[in-house]
Amino acid sequence: MSHESEQMGFFERYLSVWVALCIVGGIALGELLGDSISVLSNMNVATVNIPVAVLVWLMIFPMMVQIDFGAIKDVGKNPKGLALTLVINWLIKPFTMAFFAWIFFDKLYAAYLTPELAQEYIAGAILLGAAPCTAMVFVWSYLTKGDPEYTLVQVAINDLVLLVAFIPIVKFLLGVTDISIPYDTLISSVVIFVVIPLAAGYLANKVLMKSYGDKWFKEVFMAKLKPVSIAALLTTLVLLFAFQGEKILANPLHIFLIAIPLTIQTYFIFFIAWGIGRKMTLPHCVLSPGSMIGASNFFELAVAVAIALFGLNSGAALATVVGVLIEVPVMLSLVKISNKWRY
Repeated sequence: MSHESEQMGFFERYLSVWVALCIVGGIALGELLGDSISVLSNMNVATVNIPVAVLVWLMIFPMMVQIDFGAIKDVGKNPKGLALTLVINWLIKPFTMAFFAWIFFDKLYAAYLTPELAQEYIAGAILLGAAPCTAMVFVWSYLTKGDPEYTLVQVAINDLVLLVAFIPIVKFLLGVTDISIPYDTLISSVVIFVVIPLAAGYLANKVLMKSYGDKWFKEVFMAKLKPVSIAALLTTLVLLFAFQGEKILANPLHIFLIAIPLTIQTYFIFFIAWGIGRKMTLPHCVLSPGSMIGASNFFELAVAVAIALFGLNSGAALATVVGVLIEVPVMLSLVKISNKWRY
C-alpha cells in the first residue's frame, strides 16, 4: 500500500512532464502511422470512439465501483452542492465562454483570422460551453477523493437539465434557428460512459465485498485500481493527440489561438465555482467534483453538433476538437490544485 502511494506521489510530482511527453508522443505517433491511425479513429458508435471509450471505462470504473446506492438517497439532504453545479453550468458557464470567445476571436485575433473563420471558432467554443461534462468528471472526482454518490447525482442532474437547456442556450448564443440535439450521440454517450460502467461497478462491488470483505476491498483492490486509472488517462491523451496529429501540424498557430480562450475559460469557471463553494462551506469531497463538472465539457456532444451544423472540416468542428485536446492536460492541473487546496 505504501509503495502504491509512493508511486502515485511520484506520478503527481511530475504530472506536467508526463502530460507533455504524452502530447509529444501522440503527435509523433500520429505522424508516424499516417493514414493507418484512421483504423482506430474511425471505430465509432454514433460519435463515440470505441478505443477511447474503453480507456475512459478503465478511468471511470474505480469511481463507479465505490458508489453505494444506499447512500444516494441521502444526497438530497445537502442540496447546496447541487445548487452550485446547476448555477455554474447553466447560468454562468455558457455566457462566459461566449464572452471570452468573442473577445479573443472577434477582437484580439482580428489580424490573424477572417471574420467568417472567427465566427466559426466562436460557434465551436459556445457549443463546448453549453455542454457540461458527463464521463470524465468521474475520473477527476476519483483523483481528488470526491464523494462518489454525490458526483453521480451531480452528473445525472446535469444530464437531465442538458436535455431541456442545451438547445435554447445554443440557439440564443449562436443565433442559429435550425438546431437539434443528436439524440443518438447523447444517448449512446450516457449509456457507454455512465450506465455500463455503473452497472459493472455495482456488480463488482457486490461480488468482491461478499467474497473478500470491506477491508480487502478498500485497502488492496482500490489501491491496485488507481495506477490502472492513471495509465488509461495518459494513454487516452496519447490517442487523442495521435488522432489529431495531422491537423495540429497543419495549422499549429490556429490550434494555439483557439486553445488560449478555452484554457482561460476552464480555469475561470473552476475558480469561480471553488470560490462560491468555499463561501457556501461545502465539504471538499462535494466542492471538488462540483467545480470540475463546470470546468470540463461534454465534448462528444459538442463535436457532434458542430459537425452537424457546420460540417466536418469547419472552424467550429476544429474548435471543439481543440477543446478535447486541452481538456485532459488542463483538468489534470486542476486536479493538482484541488488536491493542494484540500481542507
